[in-house]
Parts: sequence; structure tokens; C-alpha cells
Amino acid sequence: MFFIIGLGLGEAEDITVKGLEIVKKAERVYLEVYTSILTVGDPFGATTHTDLVLRAREAGITCKIIHNASILNAVGCCGLQLYSFGETVSIPYWSESWQPDSFYDKIAGNRRRGLHTLCLLDIRVKEPTLESLTKKRKEYQPPRFMSVSEAAGQLLEIISRRHRDHKEFAYTGTTLCVGVARVGSDTQQILACTLQEMKDADLGPPLHSLIIAGHLHPLEVEYLTQFSESKEKLLQIAKTS
Repeated sequence: MFFIIGLGLGEAEDITVKGLEIVKKAERVYLEVYTSILTVGDPFGATTHTDLVLRAREAGITCKIIHNASILNAVGCCGLQLYSFGETVSIPYWSESWQPDSFYDKIAGNRRRGLHTLCLLDIRVKEPTLESLTKKRKEYQPPRFMSVSEAAGQLLEIISRRHRDHKEFAYTGTTLCVGVARVGSDTQQILACTLQEMKDADLGPPLHSLIIAGHLHPLEVEYLTQFSESKEKLLQIAKTS
């Protein structure tokens, strides 16, 4: 039997009782750390784990999944209703030679329908250095975890480029965004502000996620005010985003 066990949101202690009992009895335990710091969340929150299940089944190995909380549902902690979210996107780190922005069109589609967009932010763990690739030796870059500030900066750069092309914007610098950090932990932080203000925000250590708001229900606005500089300011942003 091959078990894939979700660890939950914040720390290793967030594992379910059922999951912990299986770990204690297991012959071997592997900790997958490629997709996150501790493989936090739910097993099917990453395609890596879907691939593992398919490979196991091809090998005739029975699989069992032990679910847990994920950012995909825990993001509701900011007060935005889960049924008002559209397609989730991933924002990757850019390099000098590789700056993809295909996720922009998905954000645009969500916004046209009045839906919120959850942006999952890139992490780089065990990324080989260029030197190690050329010399065939194992050397890795320091781990990197994208912040809401970095993500906002890339999103603003995208609309700056599209402005030069005279294209319609999916969002602007004044669009309401919500940054969440370390959801489920004792140091959880949430900030509601404009995309431009998010570029200068510091929510501390990882992991971060960014939400681009769509159409807001009055209850969502009311809940978000506790994470804004003031209720008046949030109301003004909500009106103009």
C-alpha cells in the first residue's frame, strides 16, 4: 500500500490524526519537499502527486490518499467567498531570458466574469546552478520563495508592456488585491490594498499567495476592512477596482 498524506497548512503538527497513525506504522516514510517547504496542503494540490499516483498504479501498487487542508480552500480566511473564485493561476519567477505572462489571460477571464483570482507564487528549491549543469556536479541555488511584493511587481510590469501595445487591461495599479502569508500558522498575515501598494508590502517569511479581487459582495467588503488601512480607504478602492 502506498499512502500519500497531506500535512495541512502551517506546520508538521497540522497532519491529521489518521495521517499520523499511518506514518507511525509505515515501513518507509518519504518527505516530498519539491512543491513546497513541507509539502504543505492537500496531496492533490500539486500535479507532482497526481503523477506519483499514476506511476504507482502503472506498477500495480495500491494507493490511498489522506487529505488535509489546502490554500485552495483556506484562502477563504480573508473573507472572500470560495464560490466567487475563478481559475487559479501560478506566477513563476522571471529571468532575463524567460518572462512568461500567459497567466494574465486567465486573470482577465476571471475578472470579466467578476470572479476573484488566487495566484499561487513560485518557489525554487534545489534549483541547480548554471555552473553545476555545465560541469555535471551537484550544486544548488539558495531556496527562493516569491513574495506578494515580487508578484505584484511582475503583474504591474505586464500591464506596463501591454500599455505600450494599447491593449485592454485585466487590472490596473488601483485594483484591489489581497495578500496572505503563512495561512494557518500563528503568524498568519493578511493585507488588503491596491496592487500598486502591494508591490511595497512586506508580509514577512513564506509562504505567500496573492488574490486579485473580482466583483465584491458587501459582506466580503465588510470582512476585508479589518485587513486594510481603514474602512473608508477599502471602500474607495473597491469602488474603483
